[in-house]
Amino acid sequence: MSRPLRIGIYSGTFNPVHSGHVTFALQALQTANLDKVYFLPERRPRYKQNVEHYGHRIAMIRQALHLHPKLDVLETDDVSFTVTRTLPRLERRFTGAELVFLMGSDVSIHMSSWPNIELLLERSELAIGLRAGTSWHDVRLRLSALPATPRAVHVVESYAPHVSSKKVRQGLRERRYVHGLLASVARYSNKNWLYVSLS
Repeated sequence: MSRPLRIGIYSGTFNPVHSGHVTFALQALQTANLDKVYFLPERRPRYKQNVEHYGHRIAMIRQALHLHPKLDVLETDDVSFTVTRTLPRLERRFTGAELVFLMGSDVSIHMSSWPNIELLLERSELAIGLRAGTSWHDVRLRLSALPATPRAVHVVESYAPHVSSKKVRQGLRERRYVHGLLASVARYSNKNWLYVSLS
């Protein structure tokens, strides 16, 4: 009897996607025994300003992932993600699959503030990539305080813990290479004059 598909869902702003995102997804494939990871960019992030247009972010992700057959992009109609609306859509899209949500440790420590987080935890697993400045001990403490326990937690020691979209945006504004900037993203951004007006 074959096992259920194991699908990774990596939601975020990806403003822009960088090598840290891609390497974390590739690591999570192995660590959490996933069949595929889908990048799920948020159309209108609630807590971030001056985000490049959704269409540009999608295009950059597609170019960044085209050499990795087990990584792909997934789009939904949700403007912003919520557990009660987005999770059921994903469960219908991947009927019968086991869902594993990917996130950085800097995101995971804020999960207690997410509305209806217990539903997500009870129905899925987590793959958490350790970012610079956050230890597994920190993450474990925050997870223990959540209203429910995830089915499983997979810890990924990130190969690129210091890479950030903020630093990459700075490099794109100044038209210079910074650690984590993907060549495909630099070409697309320069061609379309992205990030030049962002503070």
